[in-house]
Amino acid sequence: MMTQETLIEFLDRFFQVDQYPKEERGGIYRKSDRLIQRLGLALEPTLNFDLWITNHRVDALFIHRPWQLDPELDIGVVFYHLPFDEQLTLGFNLRLAEALTLVNAKPFGHKAGRAIGMIGEIPPQSSDRCCGQIRDIFGGYESAIGQSEAVRKIAIVGAMNESLIRSAAAQGVEVYITGQFRTSAKAAVLETGMCVIEVGHHRCEQWGLKALSGVLRERWSKLQIILL
Repeated sequence: MMTQETLIEFLDRFFQVDQYPKEERGGIYRKSDRLIQRLGLALEPTLNFDLWITNHRVDALFIHRPWQLDPELDIGVVFYHLPFDEQLTLGFNLRLAEALTLVNAKPFGHKAGRAIGMIGEIPPQSSDRCCGQIRDIFGGYESAIGQSEAVRKIAIVGAMNESLIRSAAAQGVEVYITGQFRTSAKAAVLETGMCVIEVGHHRCEQWGLKALSGVLRERWSKLQIILL
C-alpha cells in the first residue's frame, strides 16, 4: 500500500508540473495520512458520490475537477487539472500517439512555452478510416468536416483557431483532431481544405482518466483502481 505523499511524488513527475505556474500544478487538494489500497478516479464529483466511495471502499481519490466536492467528505483527495488536460487528452500525449500508431510525433502549437498539441505520421488511409479509429479509441466523436483519400499526417491539438489551422496545413497536415470545433476557424478550414474531427471535450477527458488508470497500474501492480 502507498501513501498520498508517494502518489503525489509520482504524479508530479509524470505530469512534469515544474513547467506550470504554481497555481496550476495541482497536487494535494485534501490531505490524508490513510494508506491507499483502493484509489478512486473521477473527473468530478457526481450525484451520490459519497455512496460510490462507501460502496467501493475507496481509500483516496484522484479528481480532475474537485471544486464541487462536499467539504464534509472525509477522504484524501489529489487533483491535476491543466497538466491532465494538456498531457492526457488532446495535447502532446504520447499514449494517444501509440493508440493511433502515430510516428515521428513532434510538438505543435505553444502556450506559455508548453506544447498544446502534436503532429505526426500515420499509415496512409482515408479520412473516413481515420474517423473510424477516433470512434474506436474515444467511443465516438461529435462531428467530422471534410474528406481526403490520402491522409498521411495528422495534428492532435487541444485548441483550434485560424492560426493553428494554417500552421498545420503549412506542415502538410491533412486531418486536424481537436476537442471542440471553433467557428472562428471555419474560414481557414475551408481555404486550406483541412479535414477536422471534433472529438468532444468530455470524451477526451474520459479517455485521459482511463489512460491514467493504466499508468498507475503499471507503477503499482497491487493498487486497485476504481473508475467512476
